[in-house]
Parts: sequence; C-alpha cells; structure tokens
Amino acid sequence: MSDFLPKLKQLEHAAAIVYESMPPTPQYAWPLLRAQLGAEIWVKHENHTPIGAFKLRGGLAYFHDLAKRKDRPAGVISATRGNHGQSVGYAARRHQMSATVVVPLGNSVEKNAAMRSLGVGLVEHGADFQAARERAMWIAQQRGLHMVPSFHPLLVQGVASYSLELLRAVPDLDVAYVPIGLGSGICGMIAAREALKLKTEIVGVVSELAPAYALSFEQKRAVEHPVSTRIADGMACRTPEPEALEILWHGMARVVRVTDNEVEEAMRLMYSATHNVAEGAGAAGLAAATKERDRLAGRKAAVVLCGANVDRDVLARILGGK
Repeated sequence: MSDFLPKLKQLEHAAAIVYESMPPTPQYAWPLLRAQLGAEIWVKHENHTPIGAFKLRGGLAYFHDLAKRKDRPAGVISATRGNHGQSVGYAARRHQMSATVVVPLGNSVEKNAAMRSLGVGLVEHGADFQAARERAMWIAQQRGLHMVPSFHPLLVQGVASYSLELLRAVPDLDVAYVPIGLGSGICGMIAAREALKLKTEIVGVVSELAPAYALSFEQKRAVEHPVSTRIADGMACRTPEPEALEILWHGMARVVRVTDNEVEEAMRLMYSATHNVAEGAGAAGLAAATKERDRLAGRKAAVVLCGANVDRDVLARILGGK
C-alpha cells in the first residue's frame, strides 16, 4: 500500500497550503450522540470550511500546484454534484483562473447557486455524475481547458489534512466512518493513519443505492453500478476510480451500506444532537455508526460530517420527518 500513499512530509506540506486559506476544523465528542449510540462518538466538522464541505482542501492543494506550472492554464473545467465544483470555483478564483463546471440535470439548486456565486460558469448536462464528467472532458478538448479531475494524488493530499487534524486530536480512536464518493476523503484518511502509524480501523460508507465501491471492494475488481439515491448525491458514484480502489483494497476494513431512510434519520439525529446541518453524504457516517452500534460498545468512534450543503426545502422535509 505504501506505493500508493503520500508520506507524512507531503501531507504536512499540503496541510500548510490549506491553512493559508482556512483554519483547521473542530472535532467534538457530542454527549447526546454518546447517549444515542452507547459509545463515544466524535464528529469531524468539515461542514465548517468556507464552502461547507471537505472538498475545498483538495482544491486548494491542486490549484497551488497548477498555478506554479510553466503551462499554467487560463481556464479550467470539471464535473461535480456540487462540493467539488465549489472547491474548483473557490481555488480558481484565488489563483485568477476562469472556471467552468458541468453538473447533472436536476442537481441541487443551492449547490448550483453557490458555484455561480464563486464565478463558476455552470453547464447542466446528463442524468448522473458520470455523464456530466464525460461532457466536461469533451468541452475541455473543444475549448482547450484544463480538466480538473475529481480524484488525483494532490486532491487526496489536500483533503488528508482533515484526517491529520482528527487523528492527532484523538490518537486513540478505534474506528472512523468515512463516506465514499469517488474516494479522496477515505484515501486521505488511510494515508494519514499510515503516516501517523496508528491502528484506527477505517470503515467506508456508501449508499445502498450507489453501491459501486462496495461491490468493487467485495469482488476485488472495479464494478460499475447505476445510482438512484434521492438524498446522498455526494456518494452517487457509478464508476469507481482505479487508483482509489487500490488504496481501499489494502487499507479499508470494510464497507457499510446505508439506505436513504437511514441517512435521513441520521440527518435528523445530527441536527437534534449537535445542531449541525448535514447533507446526505455528510450524515452517512453517522448512519453507518448507528447501524453498527452493537460493534461500538466500549469503543471510541469518529464520523466525518463531510458537508452541509443541502437544499432548504429538502432539509425542511427531512427534519419534519416526512
């Protein structure tokens, strides 16, 4: 696994770049979550970044490198369901590059608005993320734009900074539940654990209605699968990343699948126990921990609240229990 992972020096360098734009986010052990799950539950609050999601860290590291290249591009393009696109927009504006982002049709209204507010030129295309990504690659060729990937070693190094913060703050953590979209977050967690030489068990979380990474992990081969989740758009991956799979096969303990109903219940619990808003993917770790509460007795666990960008009407419906 060491062949695929960045070393501590690389992770700390990326973290220093991140901290030029934002401070570390907090991690808290919430008493009401302990009462609900019967174990000490830490929440890593990536909802507290300037874009409300962990993805910003990766964008900052990636664009720091991109801006220094001799062939520095004037414009970039990428594809997203929202949080990666905000990261691209934020980092591109910081380095005075134009940014275009392709999103699937029917994407989150408020994530789209957030990207536009960062100066992103938004293109809506296709039924899912994979279709949007293929369109972005085509536009990149047509317009001569730099295609910003959704998974890349520099993105992993950047987002790993949240895991360094968590694991240094709670070094005796038994288990961490990490949502999987394309894999940068959980690969960063594995990289940080290995770099710090810790024993924390890392558990991936996927939507039952977007099981490509679970199937790929179980079968030890890349498996595509259609997505149909109505709430966990941050985990709506149809096609897994080969580089991410190589890391997960070696460094992830297991995968927990969660239903949309379980995610919505976790969104309600996160709000009532911590008064923090979580989008679907942001609550998935808590949904998985709740599902595995019998495993957690007497243990210390962390869940990654990876994002808070949920549309207001969706949140109102879920908090209302409908």
